Amino acid sequence: MARSIRSNVLEARSNRLKLAIAKKPEWVRIGDGLSLGYRRNRTAGTWVVRRADGKGGYETKAIGTADDYEDANGRDVLDYWQATESARRYARGDDGAPAAPILTVGDALDRYGDDLATRGADKANVTRIRKHLSVTLAKRPIKQLMADELRRWRDGLAKKIAPASVNRTCRGLKAALNLAADHDKSLDRHAWTVGLALIPNAEQAENVILPPAAVAAIVAAARRQSPEFGNLVELAAVTGARFSQLARAQVQDLIGGGDKARLNVPVSQKGRGVKDVRSRPVPIGASLAARLRLATADRAVTDLLLLRPDRKPWQHSDETPRFARAAADAGHPGVTMYALRHTSIVRQILAGVPLRLVAVAHDTSVVMIERNYSRYIDQLGADAALRAVMPNFEPGDAVVVPLHGARA
Repeated sequence: MARSIRSNVLEARSNRLKLAIAKKPEWVRIGDGLSLGYRRNRTAGTWVVRRADGKGGYETKAIGTADDYEDANGRDVLDYWQATESARRYARGDDGAPAAPILTVGDALDRYGDDLATRGADKANVTRIRKHLSVTLAKRPIKQLMADELRRWRDGLAKKIAPASVNRTCRGLKAALNLAADHDKSLDRHAWTVGLALIPNAEQAENVILPPAAVAAIVAAARRQSPEFGNLVELAAVTGARFSQLARAQVQDLIGGGDKARLNVPVSQKGRGVKDVRSRPVPIGASLAARLRLATADRAVTDLLLLRPDRKPWQHSDETPRFARAAADAGHPGVTMYALRHTSIVRQILAGVPLRLVAVAHDTSVVMIERNYSRYIDQLGADAALRAVMPNFEPGDAVVVPLHGARA
């Protein structure tokens, strides 16, 4: 594969537009006897190829319009990398065909998003990355990615978001780039393997565990906002499920009543591949089940179980500010809905529920439970060990019997 030649002057449109309008192009040598030129015009610039003719002279040809004012399309409007490839194709004699598209980081995210949708996974993985991705990095050809460039981006994230969130974002970007490399064997994975290395010990999160009174106060504050939001928050507290799971629950997922009421909580969309089960049953209170039955009496069984007061689906953008207000009203500002999940997990651990069952009920793994809640597991183990401690044995009398042959 030909080595890609970089040019600080011609790569970025902002730098090209600083050049003076001129008839003579600005040239960069991209191979033996081959140069790519950019001619600054009053409108969009023109890409020009210059090739040695073998007789001591050169032949030149315009190969496309620069992407100064409109996005490149790989045909008549070319960015620097596409123009470089087009110039090389011209030198090889196959200039009649359009330049091969140059796959960018943004393209890789688009394809990854499509792949997630096909597999039924959560496209929020892509949304999270785009939120922090600069325009420059999004348009960077994958072949031109450098490890130190990605490392600087990762380190910049660490100044804005928690280490665990940095790792989640880096994992998503690595997955998108790896998917691109799976389909294009010419892509070298070294840049993102090294540049997006995960931050060690980032998963040691400070999980907020709420006492029962605090949970009850937050649920009551949520219910004061609206019965619909109260049902959502109470379900989160009772089941420990993620918001994204509860938002996908259907009317038919509410089963039983009384002390046998259950909610079939949809499995999360995290991870790869197709999940073995669609949902898992989790016990809920009889009164909560009755309120949900009443709220869904006029809906089809395949309709969403939880709806906003305007009967539209809940979104994270709805939940986050509402819960923040409920937590503040209850005297716990800064607490997020995820604290209800942490609290549910710890509540079951301290109740002596086997870790395997805690993991299944909360759609996670025993490994993650042990990693994030080890101090509560240790506390449970210490309490259990305390019950097994032998009682103190007091001597029956204070008589000291000398050993045989010992001096008095």
